[in-house]
Amino acid sequence: MPRFEITEDAPFDEGHDFGAGAYRRIAGVFHGALDPADPRNAGIADLDLAPRNARGLVEYATEIVILRPADPARGDGRLLYDVTNRGRKVVFGAFFEATGATAAEQNAMRIAAAVGRATPLRTGTTVVWSGWDPEVPRGNDTIRIHLPVLPGVTGMVRDEWTFGTRVTPADRPTAPLTYPVADRDQARATLVVRRTRDGAARAIPASGWAYAGDKAIRLLPEGTAFEVGSIYDFTYPATGTRPLGAAFAATRDLIAALRHGEGEGNPLAGLGVHHTYAVGVSQAGRYLRHHLDLGMNADTRGRRVFDGVLSHIAGAGRVFINQRFAQPDRTACWHEDRDFPEVWFPMAAAPATDPLSGRTDGILRDPASDPLLMEVNTSTEYWQKGASLAHTDPTGSTDLPDPATARIYLCAGTRHAGRAGATTARGIAHNLNNPHSASPLLRALLAALQDWVEKGVAPPDSAVPRIAEGTLVPASDVLGRFPQVPGALLPRFANPIASVTDPVAGTRTPEEAWRPLVPAVDADGNETSGVRLPDTAVPRGTYTGWNLYAGPGLEGELADREGSFLPFAATEAERGDDPRPSLAARWPTQAAYAAAVKAAAEALVARRLLLAEDAAAYAAAAAKT
Repeated sequence: MPRFEITEDAPFDEGHDFGAGAYRRIAGVFHGALDPADPRNAGIADLDLAPRNARGLVEYATEIVILRPADPARGDGRLLYDVTNRGRKVVFGAFFEATGATAAEQNAMRIAAAVGRATPLRTGTTVVWSGWDPEVPRGNDTIRIHLPVLPGVTGMVRDEWTFGTRVTPADRPTAPLTYPVADRDQARATLVVRRTRDGAARAIPASGWAYAGDKAIRLLPEGTAFEVGSIYDFTYPATGTRPLGAAFAATRDLIAALRHGEGEGNPLAGLGVHHTYAVGVSQAGRYLRHHLDLGMNADTRGRRVFDGVLSHIAGAGRVFINQRFAQPDRTACWHEDRDFPEVWFPMAAAPATDPLSGRTDGILRDPASDPLLMEVNTSTEYWQKGASLAHTDPTGSTDLPDPATARIYLCAGTRHAGRAGATTARGIAHNLNNPHSASPLLRALLAALQDWVEKGVAPPDSAVPRIAEGTLVPASDVLGRFPQVPGALLPRFANPIASVTDPVAGTRTPEEAWRPLVPAVDADGNETSGVRLPDTAVPRGTYTGWNLYAGPGLEGELADREGSFLPFAATEAERGDDPRPSLAARWPTQAAYAAAVKAAAEALVARRLLLAEDAAAYAAAAAKT
């Protein structure tokens, strides 16, 4: 039987009442065990190789944190599971604008500022987090899962590092290895570096590097720095792999236990959980798509785990986790991590046919256990993550119909992880950063998902670019008509998408087999489809989901998951060679601009794509602009 080990049970924020009474913060460990012979666990790679207890089961322990109403009578019957992203709690920052707390405070989850608008806590929702990656760095209250190492298993592993983007700080003297090295004979390892993704690789001989312990290397002679922005590949013999796919079963069993009041020491016993939801942002959204693809939304007794799932900025991807020597922290873009597994068939919730295998399949397969599913992406996922493949056939020639139980949305003109508080600071990129936030749309869709699950009220129709409507097109079409804004850098292409067949060699299926597309744009370069929140429906510039690196020799490289903001000139006199009309030409008075914003917000409220309180906030901000 599963068991809860509670190590902390204390008032949250000293008993603050958010609307449903005081809350308690509960922390501890959920102990479970998996039967490798159970058909529900059959999809977990290498589970049969893991050490077993006296009952023949593979044990795990996942760290948990829970916010629950102190008074069970004040609970609303909802459990909201926020899938951790690299061990961090995400939902309140991404959905509920917890901008008054630092990232560390949001992850510690001990003060009111960490929950921002606190919408779930206003109604009495229980919020749950658990660890699912055993290797996330310790510190700042990250949480892990504990899984056994597979004894005696070794193999070749490829690590990749890009200092200054994925590896920080940029002047770090060592490069971290994902797994402990199994044999320190340098003749068995190779190190190469390239400046750009399609640039020539340069081999670094064994005399140019050395191991720095069992999980790092350094360059020689001592003090040699890694090139900022360049791509390093290191292949080496490793040990220490675990059955990481067991994390999906741990999530499944944890939520099933909490939902049904099962397990010794259950901290939600007597609370009454009637509806369960999961949200995931970026890596966590890909985790949820993978959870569904593996059939993990049915527990070991066949009961549905999550009633509703909202995956945000996952593109068409899943997680590199359910393989030997997996690396779940990888996220494949053009310049970084491109040749690690992330996208494979099926990509869409609806069934489609893969031209490579001839197989017809979709992520949603079992009406008895599938949840009601919402997927939300930004422009970045179309340019970097193959998001169009989540709603077209793999060849990019036909729009797929929505399954009755799924909806998909584009938050137009938004970058990956765009949220409240973002600025236009360039950082590592050439163009100004895209500051647009997707949070208002996420709040509205989560409310619509709850109505869908609990009341049977159909959610807003999907809002994505479509091939049939001419709003989903090849990237070359967009780049060919994009306005020539003085000083702006444009990408050469969208990131090609293929399935990685060998993560050590970095080999991929033929890129021409799958054809990702991107949203069409207007004369300003702004996207014409999807959900256009007031800032993009009544724009003060061009908002894109792509940006380019600013480093020497990197000017043609797509900058990780960044976006661009190219502001309109204030007046016609200031416009110069910019082909886009100025702000003054668009809205001759401040009142005209404010009225346009108010009308755009109200139209979204009518479509249930914006909450009334957010529409009022947009109108108030526009009146002061």
